[in-house]
Amino acid sequence: MSRGEDRNLHIDIRKLNLFNQMAKEGANTVANHLNQMTGMETEMEITKINFLEIDDIKTHVGHEKQVGTHIELVEPPHGYILFLFSASSAKKLATGMLPGSADPSSSGFSDMERSAVQEIGNIMTSGFIDGWANVLNTTIDISTPKFTYGAGSKMVENLVGTRPDEMALVFDSRVHARAADVEVKVYTFPELEELVSLMQKIEI
Repeated sequence: MSRGEDRNLHIDIRKLNLFNQMAKEGANTVANHLNQMTGMETEMEITKINFLEIDDIKTHVGHEKQVGTHIELVEPPHGYILFLFSASSAKKLATGMLPGSADPSSSGFSDMERSAVQEIGNIMTSGFIDGWANVLNTTIDISTPKFTYGAGSKMVENLVGTRPDEMALVFDSRVHARAADVEVKVYTFPELEELVSLMQKIEI
């Protein structure tokens, strides 16, 4: 946040647990949806919830090429959600959805595999947001997920590099499909002021 900005980011300390609830609800919904779609036993773990500077997030995400799907929240708290996974994890998830049709050993992504990964991105992002909406007692509409492949740090820069907030709320979450050794990380970039405003309305 820029110095000199007087913004309403005060929150009742008793409501801080809402961050944990949002993370858990989102994670459980995602894991359940993935179980149904891919047949893989999946669980989602929230490792930590941090407020980080955008530059630190880019360092944390790293510069190696990764598969990403992101969506924009078109209702409060606005912002973006980014799911990142390695190409091999994306392949394994696609293979789970397309038994017999996906080739986990081929390089690159066929149209069918890309479509499957997009659908998985759709399941994960909508599940995560459904969990948030349940906790915040609201509805949150989202854009169509977009599939990208490239440096993770560049994806973060493209999504939030120009926004006035220098900080972002990061749910460092991982989806594990143990049998397939799949790992997915989730980064969320809600508009902080709007998120706090929604949280302030909740009776506890």
